Amino acid sequence: MTSTTANRPDIPPGFRLKADGSYVPEALVSDIDKLRDQTIETLIDQAKIISTLLADFKVRAFRDIEAFVETSVEQYGVKSRSVKGNLTLTSFSGRYMIRLQIQDRLVFDERLHAAKSLIDECITSWSENSRDEIKVLVNDAFRVDKTGQINTARVLGLRRHAIKDERWQRAMAAISDSVSVANSKPYVRFYERREGSDEYTPICLDIAAV
Repeated sequence: MTSTTANRPDIPPGFRLKADGSYVPEALVSDIDKLRDQTIETLIDQAKIISTLLADFKVRAFRDIEAFVETSVEQYGVKSRSVKGNLTLTSFSGRYMIRLQIQDRLVFDERLHAAKSLIDECITSWSENSRDEIKVLVNDAFRVDKTGQINTARVLGLRRHAIKDERWQRAMAAISDSVSVANSKPYVRFYERREGSDEYTPICLDIAAV
């Protein structure tokens, strides 16, 4: 495999590149700075290799799962082009389990603004001390995060409250009409059953959690 150092900029012999883009003679770079660079670059090269291996493994895992599903359903005269929903595969011994999950990314269109206006009307007209818990839930649901996004689960959760106010009901209808699936992202997770237990432990592929 070709080292990722091949992607680094060409540096004149006897010089070292600084963060500001200038070149510094090697003789002026301290030993500890050189050792720091060596440590970082060695680990980064290894991390990139592992990242590539993980990306390749992910592609292969989805491909192999789809191939297995296609083979399995063919027993019943059915042809499966791709896995559409969530799926759990368990080994014959029950020791290993693979879960394929499809997560939808939901978005709201302009009708959410109509819902918010109707909800604001409700809150304004309700007596000052009534339904305080609903006011808190509404404020929390429509709070935007650092990226300016609204938490879809909290907004959709407002529909669970059976409030008879006609404006509230219209607002809930507007919320339902405004939501749609922007895209779907598949996830695959791997598990191993604990010895002498019915519980499964995730096989961690996240370096931060290892």
